Amino acid sequence: MQWFDSILDEELADLAEAGRLRQRQLVRQIDATHVQIDDRVLINFCSNDYLALTHHPRVLAALHGATEAGAGSAGLISGFTPHHAAAEAAIAKWKGVASAILLPSGYQTNHAAIQTLAALRGTSGVRFLIDKLAHASLIDAIRASGMPWRTFGHNAMPRLARLLSEAKPEQLQVVVSESIFSMDGDAADLNGFAELKKKHQFVLLLDEAHATGVYGDGGAGLAVERHLQNIVDVSIVTLSKSIGCIGGAICGSEKFCQAVLNFGRAYMFSTSPPPAIADAIVAAIAVMRDEPQRQQRVRELARRLRKQLIDGGLTPSAGDSPIIPLIVGGEKAALQLAGELGEAGFLVQAIRPPTVRAGASRLRVTLCCEHREDDVDRLSVALIQSSIRRAGAAE
Repeated sequence: MQWFDSILDEELADLAEAGRLRQRQLVRQIDATHVQIDDRVLINFCSNDYLALTHHPRVLAALHGATEAGAGSAGLISGFTPHHAAAEAAIAKWKGVASAILLPSGYQTNHAAIQTLAALRGTSGVRFLIDKLAHASLIDAIRASGMPWRTFGHNAMPRLARLLSEAKPEQLQVVVSESIFSMDGDAADLNGFAELKKKHQFVLLLDEAHATGVYGDGGAGLAVERHLQNIVDVSIVTLSKSIGCIGGAICGSEKFCQAVLNFGRAYMFSTSPPPAIADAIVAAIAVMRDEPQRQQRVRELARRLRKQLIDGGLTPSAGDSPIIPLIVGGEKAALQLAGELGEAGFLVQAIRPPTVRAGASRLRVTLCCEHREDDVDRLSVALIQSSIRRAGAAE
């Protein structure tokens, strides 16, 4: 196998030379905002645990109350238990839709939804139109579907309108977007989609992964907060971020969810999530309803950090999402800056291609409702000082 090892060595060496080699590190979670790496405790500013529900006692109690380690089978065999049925009912009620389907991961959830849409219309076909900054799982699923697809510029409604106007009358058009974009932290133009819906017939799939918990009544998402949930035909919820568990859910009409059971191969051929996870999801939804201060707090901290960065001469994304990217440019520069922040006591990861386009490597700061103001203030100082040093070195 030496010939195979030599191929691997060459490819990995190329990644390392470009500053794109990825490696894992052992991280011990202390609480929602602190981790230990080796013998150092760092303040965690790269988790998606926006509401600190990974450590909430009600969620943990539900998780620990289970009597089964796993579901044992796919949902269409024997893996659809009363736990899963209760979780799906709770998700559907929370999202204000008729039905929901629970899957083991957000990646599989997007694949199952796209697979289902791609199976519709028989020979007349389906075409996907996707925002160019949408999550990789959506792009991968669309590519794998074999259906024609086009991208439109980020939130570029005029371009999307032209694509819809040029569509074949017999072809089903499916528009795909995130609501809060995972790498940029800004919001989709939901009002723009609503206006296009008045003129064109299309299915809107909205991935609410990073809006879930942070926006809307009870954390039901950005579409709910904007009172535009009626324009969304298929909504995706990721359960591993604000909800603090694992998995994802497809939310929509009873007929669409029935179609998922028959066309969504990522659901059909996957073992159901453990019943304990289903119970924890129900508990997390209840916590979001009962403790809205968590949502309010994380958005307050997001506004605080953005203002401080702007006052310091930086240009974070607009809005109040807990995702705040700072574009650095090159991969190695992003890694160096992440290392400097680590030395200062902060865990912030460098995001590099292929997650983002070449030349757009960045630090992606994420906030949690349990971060202290002092944590945020000290991070902003560190980021501004690093920016000043980089600017000075470039002169």
